[in-house]
Amino acid sequence: MGKLKIKTGDTVRIVAGDHKGVEGKVVSVDREKNKAIVEGANMVSKHEKPSASNPQGGIVKKEAPLQISNLSLIDPKSGETTRVGFEVRDGKKVRFSKKSKEVI
Repeated sequence: MGKLKIKTGDTVRIVAGDHKGVEGKVVSVDREKNKAIVEGANMVSKHEKPSASNPQGGIVKKEAPLQISNLSLIDPKSGETTRVGFEVRDGKKVRFSKKSKEVI
């Protein structure tokens, strides 16, 4: 696997698929499968069996993972989508926005 350009906590916009245009925060990233879960996007209904923590059971809405290639990072400065670059600044490897050249 190559280096992923999206991390947990980043604000992203979905650029392809059924949920195109939706913005949200990345909840988790699965490096093996190249997928990420975005808060409030790609909601699916799951049937849940009654358990001790959820005695009622029933249908639960939860976020499903999205392919990372369908996500674009939002530049914190301009609020637009941007590509991500890596470079060494002051002896430290940092991610930066290709549009504003600002460290993310």
